[in-house]
Amino acid sequence: MTVCDTCGNDYEQTFTLSFENESWNFDSFECAIHKAAPTCEHCGCRILGHGVHDGESVFCCSHCAREAGITEATDDKGGNR
Repeated sequence: MTVCDTCGNDYEQTFTLSFENESWNFDSFECAIHKAAPTCEHCGCRILGHGVHDGESVFCCSHCAREAGITEATDDKGGNR
């Protein structure tokens, strides 16, 4: 059995996630998200999709990016929002 790197649960059905030369063991996707998903710089939620990037900054949505001053951020491909 392997211990989850987030919650410490000793579980027989863990999985390993590797990213940028780091690897972690998890017992659930919930624990993987908590440890590995980026955090929105405005609201603090975990980003499960692509997010909105501005240089080194990442946001969960264009609303949060605009709230942080990235005025050109939009969810509309035509830029009409």
